[in-house]
Amino acid sequence: MDRSVFSYSKERLISEGKIPVKCLGDSGEVFYELALEMVNQIEENNKKGEKTVFICPVGPVGQYPIFVRLVKERKLSLKNCYFINMDEYLDDDKKYISKDSKLSFRGFMDRAVYNQIPEELNIPEENRFFPDPEDPGKILRVIESLGKVDIAFGGIGINGHLAFNEAEEVSAEEFATRTTRVLAISRETRVANAIGDLNGAIDAMPIYAVTIGMKEILMANKIRLGVFRSWHRAVLRQALFDDPSGHFPVTLIQNHRDALILANSEASKEAF
Repeated sequence: MDRSVFSYSKERLISEGKIPVKCLGDSGEVFYELALEMVNQIEENNKKGEKTVFICPVGPVGQYPIFVRLVKERKLSLKNCYFINMDEYLDDDKKYISKDSKLSFRGFMDRAVYNQIPEELNIPEENRFFPDPEDPGKILRVIESLGKVDIAFGGIGINGHLAFNEAEEVSAEEFATRTTRVLAISRETRVANAIGDLNGAIDAMPIYAVTIGMKEILMANKIRLGVFRSWHRAVLRQALFDDPSGHFPVTLIQNHRDALILANSEASKEAF
């Protein structure tokens, strides 16, 4: 890849990027846009009597308090919603980490989303899914039984990963076939996450995760990603201008029919 792309201006990202990008102000705008995408899709589907199916991240997470507030204000029923979370950390035996851990994505969704919504509006427990290290094929079966994924939400990792689809030196075509699986988390991902989640305690970070695959993500009718950190400046530019491959997984969405990256002013700045 031509390294000059890391110095491309915000205007060039918008006009020439291979993935549509919306450059916003502060991070709150990114999170608000993501929350609006959620509630607007649910309202649209509810009016038509249709189910809503989302693939949901725990990172970014700033959209969830806004989503919860809007659900309460609009008295928006989530009874016909299905939330499929992207991933979860595993322990050294490749089992789920405890829900009580501050790192647990399952625990986060309970605390920040499901426990905050009135029961009369809430998503039924049987409609809440996480990839299962004991049954990796379950997520694909769920999606196939539901017949769709309306929107896959997410962020982009330091090496271009979506969910925990860590980079591999394979073609885009091969990487696009990856489905839900247990894998070892790369050193760079563990470092980046340790800085944000454990104040730099790299050796306390899990080394395994279970993640949905690129196949499940690419099945979604829409893909919406949020970027907002200083190191997202380089990540965003590589996502928009590198050739699609497993080397930088987010590049695979360049050919998706309805993908959009939402970037705050920090991520929109030149990397160097």
